Amino acid sequence: MRFYIFYLLFALGISISSCKSNTDSIEIVEIQMPRGDLFEGDFVYTMEAAVLTGNSFIYGINMNSLARELGARVEKIKKTEQDIVPVKIRGVLKSKPADAEGWDEILTITDIIEISNAPKQADIRL
Repeated sequence: MRFYIFYLLFALGISISSCKSNTDSIEIVEIQMPRGDLFEGDFVYTMEAAVLTGNSFIYGINMNSLARELGARVEKIKKTEQDIVPVKIRGVLKSKPADAEGWDEILTITDIIEISNAPKQADIRL
């Protein structure tokens, strides 16, 4: 009986000593959630500027790389130059600096969520 206990303790000791903690192989993956609030509206884009309009707001768009990407994707959907395409985006809204020209509120796009497959039907056509 003592032999079995000795053998069990010996096997347990070898098992524990053979377990090696290797912290060098641990890889930490940081998941970045898109920042900003969700905005839905009609996206109007020209090469010089872009705006997002809704029932109760109109925001100037900061022309970063995502704004240009959204503009290029919207251009593929538009049938005429006057077409407006509904979009869903995530972004950060800030007031413009006091000495700057342009829209009162500037939206910086941080993520493109959804783009409509077709332009919005115009209420009035000229």
